[in-house]
Amino acid sequence: MPPRRVITGRSQEPRQRFAEELRLLRAAKADSLRELGDKVGWDWSLFGKMENGHTLGSPEVVQALDQYYGTPGLLLALWELAMADPTQFKERYRRYMVLEAEAVSMWQYSPSILPGLLQTPGYARELLMEGGLKGDELDVQVEARMGRRDVLFKDEPLQFRAILSEAVLRTSLEDVEEWHAQLEHLDMMGHRLNVTLQVLPLAAGLHGLINTDTIFLRGPSGQTVAWVETGYSGELVQETAAVERLQLRYDRVRDLALTPDLSRQFIERMLEEAPCEPLT
Repeated sequence: MPPRRVITGRSQEPRQRFAEELRLLRAAKADSLRELGDKVGWDWSLFGKMENGHTLGSPEVVQALDQYYGTPGLLLALWELAMADPTQFKERYRRYMVLEAEAVSMWQYSPSILPGLLQTPGYARELLMEGGLKGDELDVQVEARMGRRDVLFKDEPLQFRAILSEAVLRTSLEDVEEWHAQLEHLDMMGHRLNVTLQVLPLAAGLHGLINTDTIFLRGPSGQTVAWVETGYSGELVQETAAVERLQLRYDRVRDLALTPDLSRQFIERMLEEAPCEPLT
């Protein structure tokens, strides 16, 4: 078998390292992609995409490969490292993902959908499906989004504030059980000491961030940057004056929002009103 590089949690290219290991192991077996698919019982084209770095596959696929290659846990460990790699996200999001992982505090205004850090798997799945993802790639992206939430639960968690337009909470999922689970999760998160949730009522009217998802991230050095996104584009804002102008707009939106206590009551009221079983 070809020699392998030392595997550590400090790898700078976890996604590429995972794909390389897959290629090396298959070469050692002298299998074609089609032969590998027949032997493992998965579509051979998926293995090709995984070896080219186009997808990471699901944990079930990776465990099947670990068993076939006789590498118990190795590929799954590399897969987990690759799942945390920002290069798995679309290129325009990668810089943001690095900043999010390093941030000590973050505050956000969401006009139409829940922030990724507050989404349940069911919410994320339905949202990503609406964006055109399906199959293994959908599973990978849902898992990646869930992995981002770890910053809220680590020993020194991210301090996170989110202002949610009432429209976010009025836009339910098709699956009423998943929507009920999402509201329960939101209620739970609103009781965490490091998370502050505020609801902006529709009656508040027009404001300076009416159609713009706006996120501020403060890094360990104290520098604050902003990420602004519409449905079609996203932009990282680093110039101090521009960030301050956005911050002023955000502060004005926060002044219009319900207090955290009233916002929790609003969410709990919606939870009581939401159906928890499919309508017949």
